[in-house]
Amino acid sequence: MCGIVGYVGKEQAAPILLDGLSRLEYRGYDSAGVCVGGDGALKVAKTKGRLSNLSEMTHGGGDLPGTFGIGHTRWATHGEPNDVNSHPHLSQDGRIALVHNGIIENYMEIKEMLLEKGVQFASETDSEVVAQLLQYYYRKTSDIFQAVYKVLHRIEGAYALGILCADKPDQIIAARKDAPLLLGHGDGCAFIASDATAIIKHTREVSYMEDGEVALLTADRIQVYNALGDPIEKERHVIDWEISAAEKGGYEHFMFKEIMEEPEALRRTIGPRIRDGRIELEGFSVTADTLRSMSRLYIVACGSSYHVGMVGKYNIEKLLRIPVEVQLASEFRYCDPILDEKTLVIIISQSGETLDTMAALREAKARGARILSIVNVVGSSIARESDDVLYTWAGPEIAVATTKAYSTQLMLLDMITLYFADLLGTVDEKTYRKLVTELQTIPDKLEKVLAQKEKIQYFASQYFNHDSVFFIGRNLDFALGLEGSLKLKEISYIHSEAYASGELKHGTISLIEDGTLVVALSTYGPLLDKAMSNVVEVRARGADVLALTTESGEEALAKNATGVLTVPDTAEMFLPSLGVVPLQLFAYYVALQKGCDIDKPRNLAKSVTVE
Repeated sequence: MCGIVGYVGKEQAAPILLDGLSRLEYRGYDSAGVCVGGDGALKVAKTKGRLSNLSEMTHGGGDLPGTFGIGHTRWATHGEPNDVNSHPHLSQDGRIALVHNGIIENYMEIKEMLLEKGVQFASETDSEVVAQLLQYYYRKTSDIFQAVYKVLHRIEGAYALGILCADKPDQIIAARKDAPLLLGHGDGCAFIASDATAIIKHTREVSYMEDGEVALLTADRIQVYNALGDPIEKERHVIDWEISAAEKGGYEHFMFKEIMEEPEALRRTIGPRIRDGRIELEGFSVTADTLRSMSRLYIVACGSSYHVGMVGKYNIEKLLRIPVEVQLASEFRYCDPILDEKTLVIIISQSGETLDTMAALREAKARGARILSIVNVVGSSIARESDDVLYTWAGPEIAVATTKAYSTQLMLLDMITLYFADLLGTVDEKTYRKLVTELQTIPDKLEKVLAQKEKIQYFASQYFNHDSVFFIGRNLDFALGLEGSLKLKEISYIHSEAYASGELKHGTISLIEDGTLVVALSTYGPLLDKAMSNVVEVRARGADVLALTTESGEEALAKNATGVLTVPDTAEMFLPSLGVVPLQLFAYYVALQKGCDIDKPRNLAKSVTVE
């Protein structure tokens, strides 16, 4: 969701802010703005639309001289996307500016109080309330830092804040609660950012802010304070990936680049965790006794990560014989889940900052459950608050629609499943060794899938003009279809749904008519015959059928499908790891054919930090 970047140092701030914001475009936004301080005043430029509009308006930042400033890319929540509702927001007297990620839940109450005192508001946003409340307390205290603490004790909700005061030149104040914000330690400069990609060009040394903390940044120093206002020391972390990983590297789109990176991403996930033919999860504290005491297992996630959990449920229950419930994080807190110390909750999140997933984690912990998280971002909030954390090591993912993050999450969940099965003895040694050997071949087999991209592109050119597409499958293929359908609708804006094939007769088949595209997933060998029967059913009603199966199933499916895509044969539990890539490519090429903004689809954000 919204992106924040701030800079204080000796160079002109505006060009640095614009560059940092450009590296946050992948998070999704509908407006952008910057505020730069200099000569005792704050200068703001902001506009609806793409960051390029802001850059042109300010001549690359040249119209905003000053050596400290804040910038923001906004994804609208309160108030429509327009110039006025864009960030940064100024206090009525123009002496305070701020950028905000998150939602202020009690903003109406505060706004009404300020209106009664004669404060005038320019925007419809909840964020401007914070700027005006800061002005109110600053006038009472004449101390901007003290005013910040008074505001934080008054507002409710989630926030990452970057604050400037015209009376305090060359200084930024930052605050955080339930929204990501990090501090960058530079040479003669300092940064705030919602993501390391915004500042890695300038520094690799960062500190992660915790809830309730406030930071004071100058060019020479960053001092962090806890919720009581006491100074504290923060650990510094070094970002270990190269800036080239967050650049297109000659590809037309980040999404395509990230799909092509999947084999290598899987190698990073798998390789360090296999020694002498066994899966080893370093620093993992879950023991056989812990698992035996568990009465149930939850997988909690959102979006594509939720679909990872849906695949994982089939494999975990089959190999471990432990009941698994997969829950959407946004619903988890509100369904009064049955949790206690005998429950293991697996939290899956690419960013490690997704707000409803974080809320689900805290609910589970409060009820005594043990938390194991799968995340990509080292040091993220979910990682820090979990009992155990395993990183996917996928590297930065810039496209809004996830590809390699999904694949590495899925592979890591499969590895956890095998590790648990080995601990519990629910899989025999021969089968275990065979599965571990096979999972190491998945990256190479994935390269064979990617080699079919021209064939996938051809089918996309045939079917891109459909208004509605249905994905059908059984067992693991049904779970796989959920992700294939999501990818297509995310980036091509085509209505798409995934159904368990057996449900066709219970209503869905009424939607099938001449020319309807059905993507029939039939990689799961034990149910190949039933999958073929479903293909015959929909073909009889006029559907075009694009089938996805294994190389060994191609001949059977080709008899009735309009077109067939294949993946190499592998162990059943790993089939979704191969099958998802043709679906990602199909969605990509359909969106390309339609001329969509593939990396930044409308209305979507990479990291959702509001409920």
